[in-house]
Amino acid sequence: MVLGTYVDSSFCPRGTACRNPLGTIWWFLPLVLVVVVAIRGWRPVVSWVVRPLLDLSSTIDQLGPQNLGQRMPPHQTERELWVLSTAVNGMLDRVAAGFEGQRRFAANASHELRTPLAVQRTLAEVAIVTGGGEDVRRLAAQLLVVNERNEQLIEGLLVLAEADRGLPGTIPVRLDELVDAVVARYGDQLTEHELTLRRHSAERAVSGDPVLLERMIANLVHNAIKYNRPGGWVEVHVGGEPALSVRNSGDRVPAEAVDSLFQPFRRLTAERLNHRDGAGLGLSIVNSVATAHGGRVSAVAVADGGLQVDVVLP
Repeated sequence: MVLGTYVDSSFCPRGTACRNPLGTIWWFLPLVLVVVVAIRGWRPVVSWVVRPLLDLSSTIDQLGPQNLGQRMPPHQTERELWVLSTAVNGMLDRVAAGFEGQRRFAANASHELRTPLAVQRTLAEVAIVTGGGEDVRRLAAQLLVVNERNEQLIEGLLVLAEADRGLPGTIPVRLDELVDAVVARYGDQLTEHELTLRRHSAERAVSGDPVLLERMIANLVHNAIKYNRPGGWVEVHVGGEPALSVRNSGDRVPAEAVDSLFQPFRRLTAERLNHRDGAGLGLSIVNSVATAHGGRVSAVAVADGGLQVDVVLP
């Protein structure tokens, strides 16, 4: 007796041909096996096919002002992917050229404006000291105020251009010591505005540019003092996550207006727009410096009024 060939005729209906059920099963098993393997194996195949697209998405997600030179590697074997990679790289070339042109223009314009502004400041100071009538001294004082604001604007644009260009090199920086030094410089302003300082500091080291980090800290502390109320408070916290948090009392800030404060030349109200002390670049510089260091900045309105700005650094 051979397996798969013997069939008991008593199980076959009269007048019909008997089929061997085991033979049918053995014929069907390879087909089932092929289907199972195909179902289990389709995911790796699809992943292998779309992997270049995932690499492309990853490259685009990592792009920023500090790494516009990064490009998608061309795929020589697949023409369609090669065409897509080439097109994306061409687009990135144009974006990088435009961004670099804007940055270079801002830096060059700022440098060119520094000299005439310095001359104007000197002339205004001389007019105030030497005299020439009360009207001349009053106009000279007003001109000096405007000149100082323009100098702050130029300095802010230079810092923005420097931060957006990225960091040419980094060194270990003790963030807590840098914060202590900056806060100490604002002691007189805190007293003048009758503000209470709340400081919580833990040892925190970061890798970065100490000049840019100092400017970021100074902008946050300066804003916390400037946009406050008499008898209010300023809280500065240095720790792990976030690395730096600056919180202050003050007027209520609408939640929907918080994000716009990080845009250049944007303030909350028209009064801030016309404020003579500042150019509207404070939080923009904070954001650019944090981004240049591989970090990020977030802000939230304080329930009782004021703003809390958190800086996360690697």
